[in-house]
Amino acid sequence: MTLDPETLDLTPRAAELLVALPDDGRFKLELPASQLETITPPRGMLDELVRDLFEARCALGAALGDEIRLAASGIHAFADAEGSLNADERYRRLESEYGSAVRRQLICGLHVHVAVPGSERALAVYNAMRSYLPDVAALAANAPVYCGRDAGMASVRPIVAGVLPRQGVPPAYESWEELAADLAWGVGAGRLEGTREWWWELRLHAELGTLEVRVPDSQSCVGDAAAIIATVAGLVLWLCERHDAGELPAPAASWRIAENRWSAARHGIHGQMIDVHDGRATSTRDQLHRILETVGPLARRFGGGTHIDRAHELAECNGADRQRKFASELGERNLMSRLADEFLDPPQ
Repeated sequence: MTLDPETLDLTPRAAELLVALPDDGRFKLELPASQLETITPPRGMLDELVRDLFEARCALGAALGDEIRLAASGIHAFADAEGSLNADERYRRLESEYGSAVRRQLICGLHVHVAVPGSERALAVYNAMRSYLPDVAALAANAPVYCGRDAGMASVRPIVAGVLPRQGVPPAYESWEELAADLAWGVGAGRLEGTREWWWELRLHAELGTLEVRVPDSQSCVGDAAAIIATVAGLVLWLCERHDAGELPAPAASWRIAENRWSAARHGIHGQMIDVHDGRATSTRDQLHRILETVGPLARRFGGGTHIDRAHELAECNGADRQRKFASELGERNLMSRLADEFLDPPQ
């Protein structure tokens, strides 16, 4: 988020600011005029990726100096609900179609791509990963304060996003042909322009050969982002191993996963998760620790061990908890100042 240095409100200057940034493919515009997107290159080891992300944030800070402040969070704490969009033909088309709903998309997500070799394996892991989206969302919840008050949610971001179509838990697919048919139907009907507008919280990215996990809120500091990335990558690799061993269960019904999605958005790490197959309830925090213990050995293979340790800490106190505490003690404006300070915190 691009912030006015005096008011700490959103400022719609992203297009102007982009001109001052290194032209090296790391930075691009997004839908809101008050938002910049950072892109890291593919890496085999997590420490390399974390270094890339931190260096990109430092490059942003150095290029923009005192002219702007930057912060990463699922949503701004006190900005108006609607904002201006970047001037782009595609964005103008979206605004024409969705009006106020698209002007409300002042939200920031952390999108994690994990390469999954083998088309059938990728499809099976996609179907299975759907069930774990609420767990990741709970761990990464980082948007509790909205329009100047506590929203009563660990993350209000899914609620804001939900006024648009193709949000939340994606459909399961038995074949790539079935997915292609859905995309063709949407394109043919004029409802979407290819996969860029396939906005679900998880999608198969055939062009890149990745599984793209889109459910986490943007994380205020790089250390927290690294913990979420390690968790996501570890989960995907664990599901790959289960697929190869013939141990993946049948895909769960989307509405059952959506019940857990609501708990993640409402309560974050403090709620309950319901087993999507047998209906047993368990503490979200306990389930997260079990998941992290399971995927930890896999994460260590790609240098994610210390970041999984940090994820265990987030399962006890995550971004939403910290934001709520800061807002209660310091007020919403000082909360945004704190988040701007955390933007350049070095990873541990």
